[in-house]
Amino acid sequence: MIGVDRVALRGLKARGHHGVFPEEREEGQTFVVDVVLGLDTRPAAADDDLSRTVNYGVVAEEVVALVEGDPVDLIETLAERIALSCLKHAPVQEVEVCVHKPGAPITVPFDDVTVTITRSRV
Repeated sequence: MIGVDRVALRGLKARGHHGVFPEEREEGQTFVVDVVLGLDTRPAAADDDLSRTVNYGVVAEEVVALVEGDPVDLIETLAERIALSCLKHAPVQEVEVCVHKPGAPITVPFDDVTVTITRSRV
């Protein structure tokens, strides 16, 4: 992350129907998303003013809506959509998104599958 402050949302859970296999689309599964927002928190801290920072409650609702929304084949695509949504918030300069797919259709024992991306305005 560039030299900015960070606001993190970890473990956002939502049920989605993402995946390339028909059973993933039909049955759905739980996805978990971590988002780290890079922004300058000094203006908000100086005035103790929510309007001068990012409202992480709103961001959380937007992330869940994207996971629950239109299905995509790849969690890479889902991560990109989430990142673009986060960057629409004016104070956010950079975002790291990690999408977890713990129920991925893999034939061997595993704990989790993740895709992590970083996007910025610069």
